[in-house]
Amino acid sequence: MCESSIPPAYRAPAADATTDPGAGRRRDFPPAPEPLPVPVMDNHTHLDFPEGKGPVGVKAALDAAEAVGVLGAVQVGCDLESSRFTVEAVDLDERLLGAVALHPNDAPQYAARGELEAALAEIEQLAAHPRIRAIGETGLDFYRTEGAGLRHQEYSFRRHIDIAKRLDLTLQIHDRDAHGDVVRVLREEGAPERVVFHCFSGDEDLARTCNEQGWWMSFAGTLTFKNAANLRAALAVADRELVMVETDAPFLTPHPHRGRPNASYMVPYTVRAMAELTGSDLAALCTAISENTVRAYGSWS
Repeated sequence: MCESSIPPAYRAPAADATTDPGAGRRRDFPPAPEPLPVPVMDNHTHLDFPEGKGPVGVKAALDAAEAVGVLGAVQVGCDLESSRFTVEAVDLDERLLGAVALHPNDAPQYAARGELEAALAEIEQLAAHPRIRAIGETGLDFYRTEGAGLRHQEYSFRRHIDIAKRLDLTLQIHDRDAHGDVVRVLREEGAPERVVFHCFSGDEDLARTCNEQGWWMSFAGTLTFKNAANLRAALAVADRELVMVETDAPFLTPHPHRGRPNASYMVPYTVRAMAELTGSDLAALCTAISENTVRAYGSWS
């Protein structure tokens, strides 16, 4: 597909550098994929995180996504600033729903400043907005946090679970190198009615646990990476009614454009990979993903 098919909102001016000299990675956005036969939604994106040539407006980003069959998205907060942005953004376009939370790697920083309780209280206030449908992303991350910070991380996770249950919101989980402990905390606290493992990073065993518990598994571009055999094994056993798709944009761009910036309009790359890996009819898989996403977050309209 030619580079001219990049959506206008994501085209860098000709004078802009397209490579980050420090990392050797391209900063221009990939071409748009072929539209999906049945629309789906991107259930995890960060529209406030600049990447590539810089920030793209909410409407422009959603227009580019809609052009390829991605009719809506969930904008996700991961600290107070991005959660506040999320509440503002969901009022700008009816194709957007929101999630608010303190990321597990941010919670220890709030705790170190003596601000964790106040931050959690504000998250609960922000979550009262009718188009905020999830508490997330929250969870555990043993890759970037260690030592005393883990105690604050788990405390924050438990508090987010409580907020989700009391407000009857979906819980959107960030789980990195912490599968067993995430499941342990969910069982100890009593999981909310609706739980989504964002950017599912587990293996076949975690997928079977999600099947048993009725927890959704959201697959990102990582599924297409060569070293992601565990994700492909998980997808193979995941119940169809528990599967969703996301970008985690601007991160985790799917193959064949790994390393370049990601955006919601690139969801079809991952969906087509999911269909190929599972031997599924593409339209039927899209229908299932769309229905699952609405069950998890409610209607966009």
